[in-house]
Amino acid sequence: MIFAWFFSNYSTKMAELYKMHEIYLVNVCGVHFRLEEDSEPRPPIRTMKQDEKQRLLDSDYQSDTTSLDLENLATECEDPLCNRNIEHPTSNFDTMVHLLKGNIGTGILAMPDAFRNAGWVVGLFGTLFMGAVCTHCMHMLVKCSHELCRRTQKPALNFAEVVEQAFKTGPDCLQGFSKIAKTIINFFLFLTQLGFCCVYFVFVAANLHDVVSHYFANISVHWYLLILLLPMVLLNWVKSLKYLTPASLFASIITCTGLAITFFYMLQGLPNTSSVHAFGTWGQLPIFFGTAIYAFEGIGMVLPLENNMKNPQDFGGWNGVLNTGMVVVASLYTAVGFFGYLKYGDQAVLGSVTLLLPPDEILAQSVRLMMAIAIFLSYSLQFYVPFNIVWPSIKKHFDTEQSKRIAEYSTRTILVFITFALAIAIPNLGAVISLVGAFSSSALALIFPPLIEIITLWPDKLGKHNWVLWKDVMIVIFGFIGFLIGSYVSLLNILYPEIQA
Repeated sequence: MIFAWFFSNYSTKMAELYKMHEIYLVNVCGVHFRLEEDSEPRPPIRTMKQDEKQRLLDSDYQSDTTSLDLENLATECEDPLCNRNIEHPTSNFDTMVHLLKGNIGTGILAMPDAFRNAGWVVGLFGTLFMGAVCTHCMHMLVKCSHELCRRTQKPALNFAEVVEQAFKTGPDCLQGFSKIAKTIINFFLFLTQLGFCCVYFVFVAANLHDVVSHYFANISVHWYLLILLLPMVLLNWVKSLKYLTPASLFASIITCTGLAITFFYMLQGLPNTSSVHAFGTWGQLPIFFGTAIYAFEGIGMVLPLENNMKNPQDFGGWNGVLNTGMVVVASLYTAVGFFGYLKYGDQAVLGSVTLLLPPDEILAQSVRLMMAIAIFLSYSLQFYVPFNIVWPSIKKHFDTEQSKRIAEYSTRTILVFITFALAIAIPNLGAVISLVGAFSSSALALIFPPLIEIITLWPDKLGKHNWVLWKDVMIVIFGFIGFLIGSYVSLLNILYPEIQA
């Protein structure tokens, strides 16, 4: 069984990985965070070839001999992979584990709700189609990153840097907008990750509410959100990821266990497909789009993972790490969505399949607790992205170490409080997931990658009859329609929850 294989290999490899004294944890915003006390970036490691090449480039005079040497060095350094110097590179298996872990979260538990909005036929083929398109966009981003690395002679680029360099080296009319484009990407990354944190808040509170209300008093889910506020703040005061890695490993283990038990319940006593709708209404399809794209939104972590690999050439290709991992992810999403909807039908409206498990069974209640704990511990990792986007612009306004320390803790507290306030305002888990997916995730996963490819390959690398251009335009249109309609319908679903859009 896939869970048994994944669980055993994952536990062994991750335990070895986290025992290292220093490693770079890869974050979805494309920034490498060190697992050390200090948060100051380490100066980049340069090779002898890089130093020699820079000396030759800076020289005012080049002899025939040095020109030949420079030409040889440039040829060797044309491939962006040749200059990567990674202190602790990840193996193919480690990268696969990170890819699966980054894509399997609260989104997979909301897939039965997505199928309810689409119908089992549209949900089945629509989920596979969305997975294929999102995976293709991930390949686009990696391909453009390599091309831009060759142009700029940089060993690696993150998401925002890829956009910036695409505009800088692209058509003349776009070069002046490179900084704006980078800011827009960081803005959407900030919104997406803050949205994830908001979903995590609601998810933990909803699952704790179901467990406690069954055995003890039934109080509003808003009280659970309030109770969680202080622990969330204290957890996110931890500045070094080194102290969070054991918690991350534990969260991953209980997530796999919880999913396995969830499948155990879903596969018991399945009714015939005639008991559920094969097709949803047109008004419900945007909700399906938002939930599905939220679940597949792992594009922000693709470049950091590829940049940190020991053998980055194994990341792409038809049987590479990316395709293999995304096939597993798409299969799991489709299976959870299909069997969850088939098992629970129109009851699958709560935004998480864990809330549909039998309340009278201890094993089912343990799944709710396990997933609540896992998501609670994962909150701080998602939180690192929005914090590290806003903190540099805040930090420069303070001079002394004490003032910087106070400002940092204050910023962390304010950001956590923002996610708490959003969770209080919108405690509808399914609606929040759909809105975050339709608004932020669709832009990052479906709109920006094809635009980056068009700008990077313009004007003479777009294939015969410009087929790449037309293909990318269709993906952008698809993503933009989902962005507009999905966001609108999700907002209606939040403002008028009694009316299913």
